[in-house]
Amino acid sequence: MGLNRNTLMFMLLCAIWGTTWIGIKAGIATVPPLMFAGTRFTTAGAVLWLIAHRGAGGCRIAGADLPRTAIASLLMITLCYGALFWGMQHVDSGTAAVLEMSLTPIALMGFALLLGEERFDRRRAGAIALGVLGLLALFGPTAWAAWTTAGGWLAVAGAAAVSGAALAYGWGAVLARPLLRRYPSGVIAGATTLIGGLVLMVLSLALEPGAIEALSGRWGWAAWNGWLFLVLFGSLIGYSVYMRLLRDIGPTRSGAYAFVSPVIAVALGIAVFGETAGPIDIAAMIVMLVAAWLAMAGQEQAGRP
Repeated sequence: MGLNRNTLMFMLLCAIWGTTWIGIKAGIATVPPLMFAGTRFTTAGAVLWLIAHRGAGGCRIAGADLPRTAIASLLMITLCYGALFWGMQHVDSGTAAVLEMSLTPIALMGFALLLGEERFDRRRAGAIALGVLGLLALFGPTAWAAWTTAGGWLAVAGAAAVSGAALAYGWGAVLARPLLRRYPSGVIAGATTLIGGLVLMVLSLALEPGAIEALSGRWGWAAWNGWLFLVLFGSLIGYSVYMRLLRDIGPTRSGAYAFVSPVIAVALGIAVFGETAGPIDIAAMIVMLVAAWLAMAGQEQAGRP
């Protein structure tokens, strides 16, 4: 696999989304999670929409495509991040990583097959299975230890919410791909993040304690730095890159970021925060990187015209 444009964009996406957890962790420490996510996506969506709208010469989404755009927005942004943030309050980070990162590429491939966006490819299916095994080896022991000591219906509900977030994201991403063939990727990235972010803010105001007070902006410098990092890198750059990859190489190949980003996150934890990794962890990360390479290698299979 040569380092063509799509490969370089994929590597950029993995690097960005492998570091966004720092910004999320800093933000939700002082800001209600849905409000933090909602303001992030609403701001990024508005900027993306304005940039794309001017660059595309006033391109507008046709009325017939608005329902699909709205549904993709709710699935990829509102339901995904709403469920993910709620679920992470009731399960540990290891469990959340296993569920979300392993189910996301599976959901992307599954919905792509169901909706006719891709044909079945045994090599890529095997790559996903290999990557899931690597994720289980890397995060599984921590998740199992927490699961056996925690308990109760909230833990089960939290795990279900995180799983649902991955499924919602996969479904929404595949629904968005036909739109990306008809409109510039920046237009769809802006529309989905703006719509999804606005709904997250409404849900936050209706459901989260402290959401109204959070609108004052008295978050502290750490939360604001995290928010700015997520808006600039996680959404304006990262989400735009992902939308282009989704259009150009398909859901399964672009979803392989789920096997690389955790490796970057763990490596960052070792380098910056002094965390440790044993031989099994290192072997698991190598397996995940090999899985991503297998998923990305070769030519894209054409889906529907």
